[in-house]
Amino acid sequence: MKQRIEQPKSSEITPRELYMSRRSFLTAAAGIGAAALGAEKVNELLHPLTVKAATHLNAQRSPISTTGEKQTPYQDVTSYNNFYELSTDKETPARIASSFHPLPWTLQIDGLVGRPLKLDYDELMKLAPLEERVYRHRCVEGWSMVIPWIGFPLKALLDRVQPTGQARYVAFTSVTRPKELPGQQRGVLNWPYKEGLRLDEAMNPLTLLTVGLYGEVLPNQNGAPVRIVVPWKYGFKSAKSIVRITLTDRMPPTSWNESNPSEYGFYSNVNPKVDHPRWSQARERRIGELFRRETLLFNGYGDFVAGMYKGMDLRKDF
Repeated sequence: MKQRIEQPKSSEITPRELYMSRRSFLTAAAGIGAAALGAEKVNELLHPLTVKAATHLNAQRSPISTTGEKQTPYQDVTSYNNFYELSTDKETPARIASSFHPLPWTLQIDGLVGRPLKLDYDELMKLAPLEERVYRHRCVEGWSMVIPWIGFPLKALLDRVQPTGQARYVAFTSVTRPKELPGQQRGVLNWPYKEGLRLDEAMNPLTLLTVGLYGEVLPNQNGAPVRIVVPWKYGFKSAKSIVRITLTDRMPPTSWNESNPSEYGFYSNVNPKVDHPRWSQARERRIGELFRRETLLFNGYGDFVAGMYKGMDLRKDF
């Protein structure tokens, strides 16, 4: 039976400036012996258990990419994560992610499709040319990053399975492995993690089936080996470590909406005018910056996505 829990209060979340100041102290301390130890050893001392991918991915930079914004450093992207399958705090996932062994992997695509598929990881990687896309990533808790993701449009996969005329929604199911993912040993959410999109959202050119970041395969704590990235929505809509994609004619249940529907709507588009019941969404803190900046409607991707919501009440359909 599912146990309902609240998203951690903002007062319970380690302030980013405190987190960064701690790292700055460690960096300064390590710097004293840097000449003797070497840069690689110093980095190992600072981040001893961060799971870093070792496989390089060849990808072409996509024209569909955020430009002119400073990218969030790799170390921040891979050490400050929301991944409740591992832990409910931000720093623990990177420290314990080695307990998760993602390969071998199978992704099943079924439901209202003409050609259901079951792909292993190697088959998935050959399905379409890989692209690098630099996207803003906005968390519902108020922090954001700019990340160079590697993947290909989800549309390329959906076209391959040939959605039927009855298909209206796409449901994503994440992996369930409680022996490897200790967060799943707790009733934090009703496992497995579930998310969903309308079919037109899933087919939008921005929606990325993602296998890497910063030119390397996805680290475990970032959703290895394959996840979805939907950059105009809050981060929890981008399901990690997915094992199944199902096309359906009904709006699928989603984990956070099941847990607390008054706070986490199905659409969850980034909208500075629709506050979370416990905090404002009007401003955000970009990781690595001291001051908050204004949040952009649709996370700044309105030119690509606003037309899908024409005529909708974005306060009601939040």
